[in-house]
Amino acid sequence: MSASTNPRALLILTENDPLVDGGDVRALVEMAVIAEANGIDAVMMSEHIVLGSDAGALGLPSNRRDYAAPGNQDPCMPWPSSIVTLAAIAARTTSLRLVAGAVITPLRHPLLLAKEFATLDLLSEGRLVVIPTVSWHEQEYAALGVPFHERGSILDEQLAAWEQIWSHEAASFAGDHYRFDDIHVEPKACRAGGPTLWFGGSTMHPRLLDRLVRYGHGYNPFGAPSDQELASLRRALVGAGRDPALFELVGGVRATFPDGHSPADVDQALEAVPQQLANGFTTICVKPSMFIDELSELASFCSTFVEKLSALAE
Repeated sequence: MSASTNPRALLILTENDPLVDGGDVRALVEMAVIAEANGIDAVMMSEHIVLGSDAGALGLPSNRRDYAAPGNQDPCMPWPSSIVTLAAIAARTTSLRLVAGAVITPLRHPLLLAKEFATLDLLSEGRLVVIPTVSWHEQEYAALGVPFHERGSILDEQLAAWEQIWSHEAASFAGDHYRFDDIHVEPKACRAGGPTLWFGGSTMHPRLLDRLVRYGHGYNPFGAPSDQELASLRRALVGAGRDPALFELVGGVRATFPDGHSPADVDQALEAVPQQLANGFTTICVKPSMFIDELSELASFCSTFVEKLSALAE
């Protein structure tokens, strides 16, 4: 849907064991610096605040290089604060977009998040992208005292509250979960109206579609959306007076592993990209540990991946 025809690469920084220890925050920052120097457009940090024993109830991935999904995560897996880590990356980079992916926003107050997001957006000079989510781990909500089954309505109120906070000098809001009146949240984000917002999900359910159309600037699905789902998004955007060509679609590559420990072949993974480009996707996510073993290989991997993406678009 984006007007751009040159695909951009987004490097996923979290979940890169065995390439780098997930708790080695300095190494994650260095990965981002290397990525920027070798043509990568954006990096993504995802999060959990806490994990309970049920996080791995469905069993761990057969190859630890694979994506973490609901129910297959080791409770001891490190998840550094995405906001803190991206702030460090912002201070070391100049053009790299910083994607705070899968931020479980219902676990925090919207005023606090508005302050943190705006500060990070200012620090990065407008390079921040936020992907708010409700997530899936009920034990995480219980530990933080937030009602799990109300998480969708909490997120919807947060989005409405942020719209007020980032668009007005003094903001007021009255909902079922949050209420504040004539509140000043300063400084504002670098980008007028607040940071760029993407939304994602495994299906295009009505609530997700509404969030995308009302607040979103991009769609980052978990998995491959159907042609019907993409068409419904286009229709909804047009119906709201928005230009689908200005809406960013974020795809990605997934690996087919030869066994339970070896990396996958990146060229095989890239075979899925031409169809994504044909469907209007212009940003492609990649998790480097799926394809390489050593941090010393990252620079070459990044530059080669960017070159291969460009070639696929020709």
